[in-house]
Amino acid sequence: MSEQIKRIHATIHGRVQGVFFRETTRQEAQKPGLTGWVRNLPDGTVETEFQGEEGIVKQLLEWLPQGSSMSQVSRVESREIDPVSGESEFEIRW
Repeated sequence: MSEQIKRIHATIHGRVQGVFFRETTRQEAQKPGLTGWVRNLPDGTVETEFQGEEGIVKQLLEWLPQGSSMSQVSRVESREIDPVSGESEFEIRW
């Protein structure tokens, strides 16, 4: 029996724009096959939603406070939301 699909919405605070945070997040999400998106917000934070099997989702959620090599994450706010059907990739949104 496969694991249940989980979806997380997260907002990442700190020095997370202009430091390859979105691209690194995309790479980290694609490796294990998560789907979703990541984008910069006008207030300087980064917002992301991602989904997949629970264990894999947990891995990305645990990675977010670390972030890209040049980022300085001060806080991650996250919550579980309903999965989105029909999503096939993880993308950077503009």
